[in-house]
Formats: sequence, structure tokens, C-alpha cells
Amino acid sequence: MRRRFESQLEQLNEEMIDMGSLCEEAIQCIAETIYSGDMTNLERVSRLEKDIDKQEREIENVCLKLLLEQQPVARDFRQISATLKMITDLERIGDQCEDIAGIVHLLEGRHHVLYDKIGSMANSTSKMVTDAIDAFVKRDVEKATSVQNEDDVIDGQFTEIRDALITEIHESPESADVALDVLMIAKYFERIGDHAQNIGEWVVYSLTGEHVSQDD
Repeated sequence: MRRRFESQLEQLNEEMIDMGSLCEEAIQCIAETIYSGDMTNLERVSRLEKDIDKQEREIENVCLKLLLEQQPVARDFRQISATLKMITDLERIGDQCEDIAGIVHLLEGRHHVLYDKIGSMANSTSKMVTDAIDAFVKRDVEKATSVQNEDDVIDGQFTEIRDALITEIHESPESADVALDVLMIAKYFERIGDHAQNIGEWVVYSLTGEHVSQDD
């Protein structure tokens, strides 16, 4: 019975890796579009978002099946319940990627001087998601904790972009529309960082039983 249960937990890990990879790919599609201006990359983001939603439902079903059919000990119960929390954050990352893609598409042909910084921010958030899922699969508390700290980097990037855009709007009011769209993109990436931070917190909970939010 225990061997079957562990096999199902391993399936859960694989499903989580797949869902995390879909989120990473969606972020990278956006980053590539920002760097290259090639809008064809954005077409995949919408399809990825649907795949992420599907993956969320599949993982949720696996988790509920494990809770209903097995009798998980405390550590296993924490892993399953944390997974249910994490897939919610991953699903929201997928939604936000689709929203970002929509804004980037509206800005087609209107390259902004801060696009390189936005691209760097996208890469930072992608790394956070990768590291968070890796910490979950490897059961690595130290790595999960470091993911939480990475959010400070993204917050710093957002603040730098926001301040530059405020200055731009003040000095060139005619550029306000584009500047506000760029600010919205940066804000979405900042939120993705928050979700990745949440995932790191739930990884720590799954391993230690302690859930400490960085916002506490």
C-alpha cells in the first residue's frame, strides 16, 4: 500500500514539474517577444495558459484522490495540501502571462527604452518559478527559502522601472499611454514574483510544518 502511495506522490511531482515548465515557457515567450519584437511568440502564450489550467485540474484530481483513498501521515498530508496551494499560484501565473501578452501585442511596433529592463525582470521571475518547483521536487528547504529572498530582486527591478516611467511621464506627457502600458507589464511580473514567493513558502511548510509569510 505504501509503495503504491509513494508511486502516486512521484506522479504528483512529475505533474508539478510539467505545470511549472508550462509557466516558465509562457514567461520566456513573452521575454523573447520583448527582446525581438517578434509577435508570433505571443500566439503560444494563450495555448500555454489553457494547458496550465488543464494541468491544474489534473493535479487537483490526483491530490483529492490521494486524500480520499489513502491515509497520508502528517508529512505526506502537508505535501499534498501544499501542492493544492501551489497549483493555485501557478494557475494565476498563467493568467497573468496571458494578460501581459495582450498588452505587449497592443504595443507592437512601439519599442520602449525600458524593454531590456522588462526582459530582465521576466527572466528573474522565470528563474524564481523554476527554483521554487525544483525546491519542491528535491524537498530542499534552503532553496525554497532562497526563492523567497529572490522576490526582493524583482521588487527592486519593479521600483526602478516604475520610477523611470514616472520621470518619463513628467518630462514627456505625450508618452503617458505607452509608459502606463509598460508599467502595467512590470506590475504583472512583480505579481508573478509574489506568486513564486508564495510557492516557496508552501514548499517550506510542506517540509517543516511551518508557514511563515514574508509579508507577516
